[in-house]
Amino acid sequence: MKKFYPERVLIEKEALEYPLGKKLENKFLADDMAIEYIKSHNRVSPQKQMSPLQLFKWAKETLVIGVKKTLRFKSCQPSADYRLVTTTSCPGKCEYCYLSTNLGSAVYPRVYVNLTEILKAVKKHIRKAKGEMVTFEASSSSDPIAVEHLTGTLKETIEYFAKQAKGRLRVVTKFAFVDELLDLEHNGHTKFRFSINPPWIIKNFEHNTSSLEERIKAAVKIEKAKYPLGFIIAPLIIYHDWKKDYTNLLATLKDNLANTTPLTFELIQYRFSTRAKKLIEARFPKTKLKLDKEDYHHQGFGKYIYPEEKATKLKSFMEKEIKTHFPQAKIEYFV
Repeated sequence: MKKFYPERVLIEKEALEYPLGKKLENKFLADDMAIEYIKSHNRVSPQKQMSPLQLFKWAKETLVIGVKKTLRFKSCQPSADYRLVTTTSCPGKCEYCYLSTNLGSAVYPRVYVNLTEILKAVKKHIRKAKGEMVTFEASSSSDPIAVEHLTGTLKETIEYFAKQAKGRLRVVTKFAFVDELLDLEHNGHTKFRFSINPPWIIKNFEHNTSSLEERIKAAVKIEKAKYPLGFIIAPLIIYHDWKKDYTNLLATLKDNLANTTPLTFELIQYRFSTRAKKLIEARFPKTKLKLDKEDYHHQGFGKYIYPEEKATKLKSFMEKEIKTHFPQAKIEYFV
């Protein structure tokens, strides 16, 4: 697939005080892009009224460049100790995406240009741990690989963590654009995990992302570059051919990987909220996602997951198949 290039660019005026902000401005001006200068990256909307579907499309075609003000990091369990936010949202249009529904209309890809300040905050959080290892999730609010060709911030972040004795970086992606990251001095301090699913799920629900074949090829490159490697299978969806398709998925993965280092798997079952249901149905009127609340277990706070019997069956099946194909792999969690 092609790399993301926006239809429009909005730049927070303060971002122009930073080298990356000026660099991006110059790039888009050189490309004859009409740039709109804004006061705040948090207050972005089109100038005309749009339907939810039109607004979603408009936002996903828009790149917003801003300065991250909040440098006190939030918890990111069970993935890591802290969220490390250098970008927000992404150009992908995954129908089930919890981030898209949590962000509401603010689903436009945002990049933050004050990386030096963000990395200084990383150092402060490491010091607070007083010698304990601290992990940071770079993909809690976005897919940084999707915009890395524009910003270069993930490259700089990986190189920064390579020098941290007590800091580790974790990255998740649905995109295959990893070539510029393969020759970095990472010292094994950054772990890549690829979000994977059977082709049926990717085709129907993960629009504007790399194919399974592209993701696996990228994972092979990351493995050869000696990065720690893992996979997130999410969301796990029960559908007509789910058992056969997940077995084939793991078999394909095994056939392509050298499997010279222990892999990890993170398993996340399909879920939705009352708010997500409304937004998904508005943005994707023909969605094939099952959103009938009565078929799911109400987890509280308007959230729905599979009933316990189905969840247990799903968990048992996935754990068995992973151990069959990857006996040395560690399953970090099922949620």
